[in-house]
Amino acid sequence: MRVLFVTSECAPLAKAGGLGDVSAALPPALRALGVQVDVLLPGYPEVLRKLGDATEAARFSELGFDCRVLQANHFRVIECAALYQREGVYQDPGGQDWPDNALRFGLLSKVAARLAERYDVVHCNDWPAALTPVFSQKPTLLTIHNLAFQGNFEPSWLSRLGLPQQLFSMDALEFHGRLSFLKGGLVRAGALNTVSPTYAREIQTAEFGCGLDGLLRERRAALSGILNGIDTEAWDPANDPHLAQPYDAASLEKKQSNKQALQRRLNLELSEDPLVGFVGRLTHQKGVDLVAAAAAELAALPAQLAVLGQGERELEGALAAAAARHPGRIAVSIGFNEELAHLIEGGADIFLMPSRFEPCGLNQMYSQRYGTPPVARATGGLVDTVSDGETGFLFERADRSALVAAVRRACTAWREPGRWREVQRAGMGRDFSWRAAARQYAALYSQLATGRPR
Repeated sequence: MRVLFVTSECAPLAKAGGLGDVSAALPPALRALGVQVDVLLPGYPEVLRKLGDATEAARFSELGFDCRVLQANHFRVIECAALYQREGVYQDPGGQDWPDNALRFGLLSKVAARLAERYDVVHCNDWPAALTPVFSQKPTLLTIHNLAFQGNFEPSWLSRLGLPQQLFSMDALEFHGRLSFLKGGLVRAGALNTVSPTYAREIQTAEFGCGLDGLLRERRAALSGILNGIDTEAWDPANDPHLAQPYDAASLEKKQSNKQALQRRLNLELSEDPLVGFVGRLTHQKGVDLVAAAAAELAALPAQLAVLGQGERELEGALAAAAARHPGRIAVSIGFNEELAHLIEGGADIFLMPSRFEPCGLNQMYSQRYGTPPVARATGGLVDTVSDGETGFLFERADRSALVAAVRRACTAWREPGRWREVQRAGMGRDFSWRAAARQYAALYSQLATGRPR
């Protein structure tokens, strides 16, 4: 079985979000099962710098651009300076989408379609690769990592992408008067999946369907949910170089050293109160407005709060203002720092994930593996990975009072050392590796390649 895995990002070559982590971890897990997987992605400067020795695998002229496909180990990288020789994956340094993203990722899909004949199945990820099944007749799986990101552009791009006008219709690429990459893939791909079973059900509803729920209900026979895994080597508290003190389920008392290291790092008081951590994009989707609104109440529980992330300027400002009002109790670090992210997972007592929707989520799995029980909203992949009262704490409503009540419930458990150890060890004992997901993907590929119905 030969599979072309098409993605716009892949850690550590290029990463803007969780898709980069999935693209790094799933292909090796599939190769361990005997599936031959090559990863195709754009040749951003960072990718070309890190790629190492590469040979030319193909040369194309597509969409008015001359480009080469470079080959290095399992990677296939599109070299096209006019479109990719710039820093950032989707946005410029000012945080604005590149105005030619339709071309940049249209070329990714077009090259994938040209290479598809060499493979049994093409696996496309999110909207940047979603035109591949429009350009190609090859058996294709489209994975939806976040339905809210759809790749919608002005219809004038249709001809520039070499697509016939008849595709700009309600049953193809047209979506509220715009050209939608994601809708094209949802219509044309042989199979669809998303990254947790609960999210697969949620996106068929008006609340979570982002306007595409009707189409997803029509294609429900082709839609499945496969829960993401995590990189259990990179995220292992017993062998994590970013921690002040490695530990495991049998030595949880060592976790205290990481808490103190985190407090010192962020200028928090060396307090015995529970420390609540958050790492992620500072956006409305992630419920960060709820965190900002609840900050004073969390400090008064009493608890400390450590936040790492970047995102919407208004939310960054609200969190910074909360930290200024509660020095030593609330700390906010704007930006992203891999070492600090690991230290928060290992040093916090409780991890916070109040997302309004969450296709899968990774941090709630990291935190359980690190003996840092999550407080999470009962949605999407959070429901599928957190057992309420056993490995973490769930809450239903996306509002401040529900969040505070859930954190208070977690703090109550934290003050009972025997019970807290049970919750920690139950989470640390769960298998969040990619093995189960890889088996499910391999089965999907087999169904697609043989033309067997699901």
